[in-house]
Amino acid sequence: MKLLHVDSSVLGTQSVSRLLTAETVAQWQANHPGTTVEHLDLAVDAPNHFDANALGIKTGQPERPTEAQKRENAVSERLVSQFLAADVIVVGAPLYNFSVPSQLKAWIDRLAQAGRTFKYTDKGAVGLAGGKTVIVASSRGGIYSTSEGGQAAEHQESYLQVVFGFFGITDVRFVRAEGLAMGEAARAAALESARADIRAVTAEAANQAQAQQAA
Repeated sequence: MKLLHVDSSVLGTQSVSRLLTAETVAQWQANHPGTTVEHLDLAVDAPNHFDANALGIKTGQPERPTEAQKRENAVSERLVSQFLAADVIVVGAPLYNFSVPSQLKAWIDRLAQAGRTFKYTDKGAVGLAGGKTVIVASSRGGIYSTSEGGQAAEHQESYLQVVFGFFGITDVRFVRAEGLAMGEAARAAALESARADIRAVTAEAANQAQAQQAA
């Protein structure tokens, strides 16, 4: 089994999302011995923001691509191939200004390739990357999940649920720590809740895998 561990926070060792992805990966490996892990740190090695040079891979290669087009297309191919090869993807997604970090969005833009992660049909778009498990480690300074206003304001978990669903992935799980900036007690409670989420989602996945093997 292959696991792709993706971090996007710019806060380094101070990052809660990085803490949660590391603990999620460790728990997954404990439940699934033999899992191989590849780490992608988008704060260190982010693709360029999507531009006309990167668009070529989606619209068909020009007859004589420029060096810039070749370079950007190679980046897109590397990232989508890495994503498609993984059985499990653990994504660290802090909330920045009501959405995901721009480097995480840039990664997703490279994954969204017609013919690779989705296709268009006469009935609409169909995802091509199904059968994977995605676990998102979500971190937030405030609390957004408990009110209609908060849910309307966040474009982090809601965006990731939609885009991975667009790729055909139906098993998208969230490990959430929110209220992190609302005092020490709230922070401690958020981390405790997130760690309970980690135990729950990884145990559920392990039970599902065992059931499939026994069937």
